[in-house]
Amino acid sequence: MPILSSIGRNLKLNYFLANVPKDAHILEIGSGNNWLGEYLRAHGWPNYVGLDLVPGADVVGDIRAWKSLGLKPESFDAIFAFEVLEHVPCFQECFDLLKPGGLLMATSPVPHMDWLCQILEALGLNQKRTSPHDYLIDFKDVPLFEPVQIKVVALFAQWGIFRKPLKSPAAL
Repeated sequence: MPILSSIGRNLKLNYFLANVPKDAHILEIGSGNNWLGEYLRAHGWPNYVGLDLVPGADVVGDIRAWKSLGLKPESFDAIFAFEVLEHVPCFQECFDLLKPGGLLMATSPVPHMDWLCQILEALGLNQKRTSPHDYLIDFKDVPLFEPVQIKVVALFAQWGIFRKPLKSPAAL
């Protein structure tokens, strides 16, 4: 594993898990090699579901087809989307799957710094992308959710914690 990816994993665990109770129902979108799921289950978070396009995930399929995958609306307390949102526009799906007050935990390249990510990938210092970054978004512009905390890490990554409002936007 590239060194920056390894360091990033440990920093993400410390940053994001402080906000997630052990009894939370968690969905990870883009679970990949399941490193987060393995960590969560080994450290007392039993209610984890990993979703990815490839076999090995608890649920195999596209988040945009969540209804046909057997996922239930407003059934998760937290959704993790590490390095996913730049690949697939799925804010509405996350909103639909989170309970009111639930948290979306996300990481993505800072849009205007994606060139640096490409250089780090070419040098073997960062994980290579699996598909183009066609949906880069500045986290200050995330729709539907209330920002709880947004930070830029190492100039090129943005980490965000977003809350689903307790009342739907239509009811506000």
